[in-house]
Amino acid sequence: MTVLPFQRRIADDGPAPESLAPAAPAPLSDAQLLDAYSAAVIDAVEAISPSVVHLHAKLPAARRRGEQSGSGSGFLFTPDGFILTNSHVARGAVSLVATFADGAEMPAELVGDDPETDLAVVRVAQRLSVAAAVLGDSAGLRPGQLVIAIGNPLGFQATVTTGVVSALGRSMRAQSGRLIEGVIQTDAALNPGNSGGPLVNSRGQVIGVNTAIIAGAQGICFAIPINTAHFVIPRLLRDGRVRRSYIGVAGQSVQLSRRRVQLSHLGSTGGVLVTDITAGSPAARGGLRTRDIITEFAQQPVGSIDDLQRLLTDERIGVTTPVRLLRDGRSHERAVVPSESPYSSR
Repeated sequence: MTVLPFQRRIADDGPAPESLAPAAPAPLSDAQLLDAYSAAVIDAVEAISPSVVHLHAKLPAARRRGEQSGSGSGFLFTPDGFILTNSHVARGAVSLVATFADGAEMPAELVGDDPETDLAVVRVAQRLSVAAAVLGDSAGLRPGQLVIAIGNPLGFQATVTTGVVSALGRSMRAQSGRLIEGVIQTDAALNPGNSGGPLVNSRGQVIGVNTAIIAGAQGICFAIPINTAHFVIPRLLRDGRVRRSYIGVAGQSVQLSRRRVQLSHLGSTGGVLVTDITAGSPAARGGLRTRDIITEFAQQPVGSIDDLQRLLTDERIGVTTPVRLLRDGRSHERAVVPSESPYSSR
């Protein structure tokens, strides 16, 4: 290969002078940053809005509390009319009407609901030309990530709010009284009527189902992770409910030291710290205590509360099941006989 004189001089004299190095890109101005943010929100809203519906529920007399009806939001997740929403929006309604973004109204029926995760599936009979929402993956969410909420707060249809993921792994109680784990906290503003609507990322993918606010607080709102819905939806479509086993503990995910994992020969670097035990529950009868750290259930590693919940399947109901735990720094094994969750029955 022929070396040009200019190339030879650079090679002989060492690194290229600074003036010949690629120029660093100029930083974006505040206006450019805001324009990019706006463009991301607009694209996401245009992608998801057609699938978002307003759900009008006629309530039975026992639930009215002075009102004849209730309302919430939902979103189409299949082209043949299946809509995901909150259990507390649809459960027990005498009738449901879904109103789409184009104003079309259609009667809907409850396919199934799961009070333990506050999720429900309803269906409109008519096949739609509306594009279904794309369900994303909530496992990779990070605090500070941009999120967008769309719903029908206080009857104002197709309302858009934005914010960030404030925190992950929160716990909250469903209206059934059951503690829901792994909840997304966001500051995207929610109001009554947003319940059941989608929480989406900047690509317009659903990463959560908006579910609750704290009365009197500002900027503290919650959504059920969409990965929870990935587990729940097939069971609601098949059985109309989610049967689960139950041991009667409340807990939180904790990380274990590398030394503890090695000394106890654990299959995971995490566990579930037991914070409360229901009196008379399978866990209480099996000798579990608060402050125990569950590391295995049914001989499967338990690295987080999500792992434990996934293992509490209907197959374990009435089956003696080994539970490995850490207590005062020592490994112990107990046996519990899970019962069917009281929230599984319809």
